[in-house]
Amino acid sequence: MRVKQGFPIEDLAVRFKVSPSTVSRVFLTWANFLYFMLGQIPIWPTKVQVKANLPDCFKLTYPNTCVILDCTEIKVQTPSSKVLNSEFYSSYKSHTTYKGLVGISPNGSVTFVSSLFQGSVSDKEITRQSGILNLLEEGAEVMADKGFLIEDRLKKVNATLVIPPFLGKSKGCSVSGGKQFTAAEVSNTQEIARLRIHVQRAIRRVKEYHFFDRVQPLVLGGSVNQVWSVCCFLTNLKGPLF
Repeated sequence: MRVKQGFPIEDLAVRFKVSPSTVSRVFLTWANFLYFMLGQIPIWPTKVQVKANLPDCFKLTYPNTCVILDCTEIKVQTPSSKVLNSEFYSSYKSHTTYKGLVGISPNGSVTFVSSLFQGSVSDKEITRQSGILNLLEEGAEVMADKGFLIEDRLKKVNATLVIPPFLGKSKGCSVSGGKQFTAAEVSNTQEIARLRIHVQRAIRRVKEYHFFDRVQPLVLGGSVNQVWSVCCFLTNLKGPLF
Protein backbone atom coordinates (compact mmCIF):
# COMPACT_ATOMS: atom_id res chain seq x y z
CA MET A 1 0.00 0.00 0.00
CA ARG A 2 2.86 2.37 0.73
CA VAL A 3 4.86 1.61 -2.40
CA LYS A 4 2.31 0.52 -4.99
CA GLN A 5 -0.56 2.86 -4.07
CA GLY A 6 1.58 5.62 -2.60
CA PHE A 7 -0.47 6.01 0.58
CA PRO A 8 1.15 8.50 3.00
CA ILE A 9 2.52 7.25 6.29
CA GLU A 10 -0.11 9.21 8.24
CA ASP A 11 -2.90 7.58 6.22
CA LEU A 12 -1.59 4.08 6.90
CA ALA A 13 -1.17 4.89 10.58
CA VAL A 14 -4.88 5.70 10.81
CA ARG A 15 -5.93 2.68 8.74
CA PHE A 16 -3.98 0.20 10.86
CA LYS A 17 -4.39 2.04 14.18
CA VAL A 18 -0.65 2.35 14.83
CA SER A 19 1.70 5.29 15.17
CA PRO A 20 3.34 6.92 12.11
CA SER A 21 6.73 5.91 13.51
CA THR A 22 5.64 2.26 13.50
CA VAL A 23 4.54 2.52 9.87
CA SER A 24 7.84 4.14 8.94
CA ARG A 25 9.84 1.52 10.80
CA VAL A 26 7.98 -1.42 9.21
CA PHE A 27 8.28 0.14 5.75
CA LEU A 28 12.01 0.80 5.99
CA THR A 29 12.70 -2.63 7.51
CA TRP A 30 10.99 -4.44 4.65
CA ALA A 31 12.53 -2.17 2.02
CA ASN A 32 16.03 -2.96 3.30
CA PHE A 33 15.23 -6.67 3.66
CA LEU A 34 13.89 -7.00 0.11
CA TYR A 35 16.82 -4.99 -1.24
CA PHE A 36 19.23 -7.39 0.42
CA MET A 37 17.39 -10.59 -0.57
CA LEU A 38 16.50 -9.65 -4.15
CA GLY A 39 19.96 -8.19 -4.69
CA GLN A 40 21.40 -11.69 -4.40
CA ILE A 41 19.43 -12.90 -7.41
CA PRO A 42 21.46 -12.54 -10.63
CA ILE A 43 19.47 -10.70 -13.29
CA TRP A 44 22.28 -9.86 -15.74
CA PRO A 45 22.06 -12.37 -18.63
CA THR A 46 24.93 -13.78 -20.66
CA LYS A 47 25.21 -13.16 -24.41
CA VAL A 48 23.97 -16.69 -25.03
CA GLN A 49 20.87 -16.09 -22.89
CA VAL A 50 20.14 -12.79 -24.64
CA LYS A 51 20.48 -14.41 -28.06
CA ALA A 52 18.12 -17.21 -27.07
CA ASN A 53 15.39 -14.71 -26.17
CA LEU A 54 16.06 -12.09 -28.86
CA PRO A 55 12.86 -10.63 -30.36
CA ASP A 56 12.48 -10.64 -34.13
CA CYS A 57 12.63 -6.83 -34.30
CA PHE A 58 16.27 -6.99 -33.13
CA LYS A 59 17.35 -9.97 -35.22
CA LEU A 60 17.16 -8.07 -38.50
CA THR A 61 18.98 -4.90 -37.46
CA TYR A 62 20.93 -5.14 -34.18
CA PRO A 63 21.28 -8.85 -33.36
CA ASN A 64 24.25 -8.30 -31.00
CA THR A 65 22.43 -5.92 -28.67
CA CYS A 66 22.84 -7.06 -25.08
CA VAL A 67 21.42 -4.09 -23.18
CA ILE A 68 19.46 -0.89 -23.80
CA LEU A 69 20.35 1.94 -21.44
CA ASP A 70 18.50 5.02 -20.29
CA CYS A 71 18.55 7.33 -17.29
CA THR A 72 15.55 8.50 -15.34
CA GLU A 73 15.04 10.99 -12.54
CA ILE A 74 13.00 11.17 -9.34
CA LYS A 75 12.22 14.55 -7.82
CA VAL A 76 13.64 15.18 -4.37
CA GLN A 77 13.13 17.91 -1.79
CA THR A 78 15.28 20.97 -2.37
CA PRO A 79 18.20 21.06 0.11
CA SER A 80 18.74 24.20 2.15
CA SER A 81 22.47 24.05 1.36
CA LYS A 82 23.35 25.91 -1.83
CA VAL A 83 26.15 23.44 -2.52
CA LEU A 84 23.85 20.43 -2.26
CA ASN A 85 21.18 22.25 -4.23
CA SER A 86 23.57 22.74 -7.15
CA GLU A 87 24.63 19.09 -7.01
CA PHE A 88 21.06 17.79 -6.98
CA TYR A 89 19.65 20.30 -9.46
CA SER A 90 18.71 18.82 -12.84
CA SER A 91 18.50 21.27 -15.73
CA TYR A 92 16.45 18.68 -17.61
CA LYS A 93 13.73 18.54 -14.92
CA SER A 94 14.28 22.09 -13.61
CA HIS A 95 14.18 20.60 -10.13
CA THR A 96 16.42 18.82 -7.66
CA THR A 97 16.40 15.10 -8.41
CA TYR A 98 17.90 11.68 -7.90
CA LYS A 99 19.13 10.15 -11.13
CA GLY A 100 19.46 6.45 -11.88
CA LEU A 101 20.56 4.27 -14.77
CA VAL A 102 18.33 1.42 -15.92
CA GLY A 103 19.25 -1.27 -18.42
CA ILE A 104 16.96 -3.79 -20.08
CA SER A 105 17.62 -6.77 -22.32
CA PRO A 106 16.12 -6.70 -25.84
CA ASN A 107 13.17 -8.80 -24.64
CA GLY A 108 12.20 -6.07 -22.14
CA SER A 109 13.39 -7.53 -18.84
CA VAL A 110 15.17 -5.19 -16.41
CA THR A 111 18.71 -6.51 -16.19
CA PHE A 112 20.59 -3.62 -14.58
CA VAL A 113 19.71 -1.00 -11.97
CA SER A 114 22.29 1.49 -10.74
CA SER A 115 22.35 3.26 -7.44
CA LEU A 116 20.69 6.68 -7.41
CA PHE A 117 23.03 9.61 -8.03
CA GLN A 118 22.70 13.36 -7.63
CA GLY A 119 20.64 14.89 -10.42
CA SER A 120 23.41 17.00 -11.94
CA VAL A 121 25.51 13.97 -12.98
CA SER A 122 25.80 13.37 -16.73
CA ASP A 123 24.64 10.20 -18.49
CA LYS A 124 28.25 9.44 -19.36
CA GLU A 125 29.47 9.80 -15.79
CA ILE A 126 26.66 7.78 -14.27
CA THR A 127 27.42 4.98 -16.72
CA ARG A 128 31.07 5.03 -15.71
CA GLN A 129 30.33 4.98 -11.98
CA SER A 130 27.48 2.45 -12.11
CA GLY A 131 29.73 -0.53 -12.84
CA ILE A 132 27.79 -1.77 -15.88
CA LEU A 133 30.89 -1.59 -18.08
CA ASN A 134 32.41 -4.41 -16.03
CA LEU A 135 29.51 -6.69 -16.95
CA LEU A 136 29.79 -6.38 -20.73
CA GLU A 137 31.15 -9.28 -22.72
CA GLU A 138 33.37 -8.96 -25.77
CA GLY A 139 31.44 -8.15 -28.95
CA ALA A 140 28.36 -6.86 -27.13
CA GLU A 141 26.37 -3.93 -28.46
CA VAL A 142 24.98 -1.28 -26.10
CA MET A 143 22.03 0.74 -27.36
CA ALA A 144 21.48 4.18 -25.85
CA ASP A 145 20.52 7.80 -26.50
CA LYS A 146 22.86 10.51 -27.77
CA GLY A 147 23.80 11.61 -24.25
CA PHE A 148 25.70 8.39 -23.61
CA LEU A 149 29.07 9.36 -25.05
CA ILE A 150 30.78 6.22 -23.79
CA GLU A 151 32.21 4.84 -27.01
CA ASP A 152 35.79 5.28 -25.78
CA ARG A 153 35.08 3.29 -22.61
CA LEU A 154 33.24 0.56 -24.48
CA LYS A 155 36.23 0.07 -26.78
CA LYS A 156 38.30 -0.87 -23.75
CA VAL A 157 36.04 -3.90 -23.19
CA ASN A 158 35.65 -4.59 -26.94
CA ALA A 159 31.99 -3.56 -26.94
CA THR A 160 30.14 -1.32 -29.40
CA LEU A 161 27.87 1.69 -28.83
CA VAL A 162 24.69 2.05 -30.87
CA ILE A 163 23.23 5.57 -30.74
CA PRO A 164 21.40 7.78 -33.26
CA PRO A 165 23.75 9.66 -35.62
CA PHE A 166 24.71 13.26 -34.89
CA LEU A 167 23.78 15.93 -37.41
CA GLY A 168 27.21 17.49 -37.14
CA LYS A 169 28.77 14.33 -38.61
CA SER A 170 26.35 14.18 -41.51
CA LYS A 171 27.78 14.87 -44.95
CA GLY A 172 24.45 15.69 -46.56
CA CYS A 173 23.57 19.27 -47.41
CA SER A 174 20.24 20.96 -47.90
CA VAL A 175 19.38 23.27 -50.78
CA SER A 176 20.28 26.27 -48.65
CA GLY A 177 23.67 24.80 -47.83
CA GLY A 178 22.87 23.66 -44.30
CA LYS A 179 23.59 20.15 -43.07
CA GLN A 180 20.90 17.51 -42.94
CA PHE A 181 20.65 13.77 -42.36
CA THR A 182 21.04 11.42 -45.28
CA ALA A 183 18.22 8.98 -46.04
CA ALA A 184 20.23 6.16 -44.47
CA GLU A 185 20.82 8.18 -41.28
CA VAL A 186 17.13 9.06 -41.02
CA SER A 187 16.22 5.38 -41.35
CA ASN A 188 18.86 4.43 -38.77
CA THR A 189 17.60 7.06 -36.31
CA GLN A 190 14.02 5.85 -36.65
CA GLU A 191 15.01 2.23 -36.18
CA ILE A 192 17.02 2.93 -33.02
CA ALA A 193 14.19 5.06 -31.62
CA ARG A 194 11.72 2.27 -32.32
CA LEU A 195 13.84 -0.22 -30.40
CA ARG A 196 14.89 2.15 -27.59
CA ILE A 197 11.26 2.88 -26.70
CA HIS A 198 11.17 -0.41 -24.79
CA VAL A 199 13.52 0.85 -22.06
CA GLN A 200 11.30 3.90 -21.59
CA ARG A 201 8.31 1.60 -21.25
CA ALA A 202 10.14 -0.44 -18.63
CA ILE A 203 10.94 2.70 -16.64
CA ARG A 204 7.33 3.80 -16.91
CA ARG A 205 6.28 0.48 -15.39
CA VAL A 206 8.58 1.13 -12.44
CA LYS A 207 7.04 4.55 -11.93
CA GLU A 208 3.59 3.00 -11.83
CA TYR A 209 4.53 2.42 -8.20
CA HIS A 210 2.93 5.62 -6.90
CA PHE A 211 5.51 5.97 -4.16
CA PHE A 212 7.48 7.95 -6.76
CA ASP A 213 4.63 10.31 -7.70
CA ARG A 214 5.52 12.91 -5.09
CA VAL A 215 8.73 14.77 -4.28
CA GLN A 216 10.88 12.54 -2.09
CA PRO A 217 11.84 14.03 1.29
CA LEU A 218 15.54 14.25 2.07
CA VAL A 219 15.05 12.24 5.27
CA LEU A 220 14.39 9.17 3.07
CA GLY A 221 17.75 9.59 1.36
CA GLY A 222 19.10 6.49 3.07
CA SER A 223 16.26 4.26 1.85
CA VAL A 224 14.89 5.64 -1.42
CA ASN A 225 17.66 3.83 -3.30
CA GLN A 226 16.56 0.49 -1.83
CA VAL A 227 12.90 1.14 -2.68
CA TRP A 228 13.81 2.13 -6.24
CA SER A 229 15.92 -0.99 -6.78
CA VAL A 230 13.23 -3.30 -5.39
CA CYS A 231 10.54 -1.74 -7.60
CA CYS A 232 12.77 -2.12 -10.68
CA PHE A 233 13.26 -5.79 -9.87
CA LEU A 234 9.55 -6.38 -9.27
CA THR A 235 8.63 -5.08 -12.73
CA ASN A 236 10.07 -8.31 -14.14
CA LEU A 237 7.31 -10.17 -12.31
CA LYS A 238 4.66 -8.26 -14.25
CA GLY A 239 5.47 -10.24 -17.38
CA PRO A 240 7.31 -9.34 -20.62
CA LEU A 241 6.80 -6.11 -22.53
CA PHE A 242 6.20 -8.02 -25.75
